[in-house]
Amino acid sequence: MAPVAYAARKAVALSFFLNGFAFASWVSRIPEVRQELSLSNGALGLLLLALSAGSVLTLPTTGALIQRWGADRVVRAGALSAAVGMVVAAVGVGFLGSVALTAVGLFFYGLGTGSWDVAMNVEGAAVERRIGRTIMPRFHAGFSLGTVAGALVGALTAATELPIEAHLGAVAVVILTGGVASTTRFLAGVEPPSHDPAGRRTAWAAWLEPRTLLVGLMVFALAVTEGTANDWLAVALEDGHDVERWVAVAGFGLFVTAMTTGRLVGPPLLDRFGRLPVLWSTMATAGAGVLLIVYGDRPLVVLGIVLWGLGASLGFPIGMSAAADDETHAAARVSVVASIAYTAFLVGPPFIGFVADHTGTLPALLVVAFLLIPSALVVPAARDQRAHKTTS
Repeated sequence: MAPVAYAARKAVALSFFLNGFAFASWVSRIPEVRQELSLSNGALGLLLLALSAGSVLTLPTTGALIQRWGADRVVRAGALSAAVGMVVAAVGVGFLGSVALTAVGLFFYGLGTGSWDVAMNVEGAAVERRIGRTIMPRFHAGFSLGTVAGALVGALTAATELPIEAHLGAVAVVILTGGVASTTRFLAGVEPPSHDPAGRRTAWAAWLEPRTLLVGLMVFALAVTEGTANDWLAVALEDGHDVERWVAVAGFGLFVTAMTTGRLVGPPLLDRFGRLPVLWSTMATAGAGVLLIVYGDRPLVVLGIVLWGLGASLGFPIGMSAAADDETHAAARVSVVASIAYTAFLVGPPFIGFVADHTGTLPALLVVAFLLIPSALVVPAARDQRAHKTTS
């Protein structure tokens, strides 16, 4: 089965890349969306809420769907919904100037990308176990590489003033064709999912497990750390440091580049020091980066973006790995943790937007630094259960 596992590894990496490319493509156009739809920061936050709402609504049931239909089918359905939603949102912004239609498109994009996200993480955990070595952060690095590519293309389209509907329409075609093609090599495609009713009951029982919930709360805080940069970094740089829009988008590109680097170098650090010291260190790094962005001059802002990206790099993949420590219940627990984590994308954008309306966009980023302090208390829940079992 080794050739199948290695083929599946490449397929999962492609799926992560395309998911990240799609997301960064949308994020790169957020400043233009605010301008074209004449939105305040608070109104923009509410619009972004539509995307997060779609993701959060679909996540609680995704674990059960994966157990019933397999990760490959769930990814295909998610890619279709994401592509259609992206096109509708682009038409809402570019052709009609309609906030309502844009929100509908973002909702369906959220439905698709949320289920796609959980399914590819479950498949990634299965491939990691089959290969027998730590590779989950590298999959998330693939997502980050996709965001780098998406941000670079987005910066180019912003600089050349390419219409948003042309840009995101092309992206929709890419993610639909590539996302569907990647699933043909998933392990789920060669190993049919179990239809055991007891397994489906386990998918809901995972919501009552204290460790799973605590891991979810930890990933929630780290998702806010990552998601705030995704939604607000470019806007904050444009407003707070008075840079041109393409420079602000390039700043977001630097963030995702730093995050990608952290995910590529993270596995050796995790193997040597363990999850807990790495998580605490990355939290401190992200907090320091936010402070430099808010209070520093331009050279320090660049350093702050890098530190924020490095600090945000490992929280989500470590949380997914922690949720998947037990192979038997991996799909259910990953679904629970992802559901809690995506709640950050539901409440984060509007909350930051409302704070920004009162303090300014740049100072509003300090919410991230404050949230990281209490979140450090729940980090021990992510301790590696596999290592614990072998030493107890």
